[in-house]
Amino acid sequence: MSSTTNFKSSEAVLLVWDVQRGLVKRVFNEEEFLKSLRSAITWARERKVPVIYTKITPFPKGFDPPHFTRRMQFSQEELELQVSPGEGDVVINKNTWSAFVGTNLELLLRNSGRRVILIAGISTEVGVETTARHAYALGFLPVVLEDAVSSFNRDAHDRSLANLKSLLPVIRTADLDSIS
Repeated sequence: MSSTTNFKSSEAVLLVWDVQRGLVKRVFNEEEFLKSLRSAITWARERKVPVIYTKITPFPKGFDPPHFTRRMQFSQEELELQVSPGEGDVVINKNTWSAFVGTNLELLLRNSGRRVILIAGISTEVGVETTARHAYALGFLPVVLEDAVSSFNRDAHDRSLANLKSLLPVIRTADLDSIS
């Protein structure tokens, strides 16, 4: 790992981005993705790294931003988290592509002294990349877990990871074991 990923687990949180049933069933690598995600969650829990889940929360009817051309249609069941949060995990409802817009994530991170955000979830080229870039702009160190992120579109996923690798740390979940 590069020196940019030289941090302690006590400085990190694991952000599990939009791992909801209706999204998981549409990714190109569901089995591999879920295996890597569960591995990252296990790693975090064993080291007492906080796990924060984001959850798409659609705008109430009539309150969509005017530029929305299509409203996401999910059943209540499809909006449920695929991986159940554990005791002490945090779930953040959000309406945008950034985990920082309209939420208290930044406050939670600053209050807890956590500066590193390990990012897993769906979809790589939308919310994962947007949140990673926003985190970096706010002075946090985003670290994308490349085998624990996915998308409906493999090409877009691969392009996004290539983009992110030129800007910030992108590691595999197996690399987490080298973090103290």
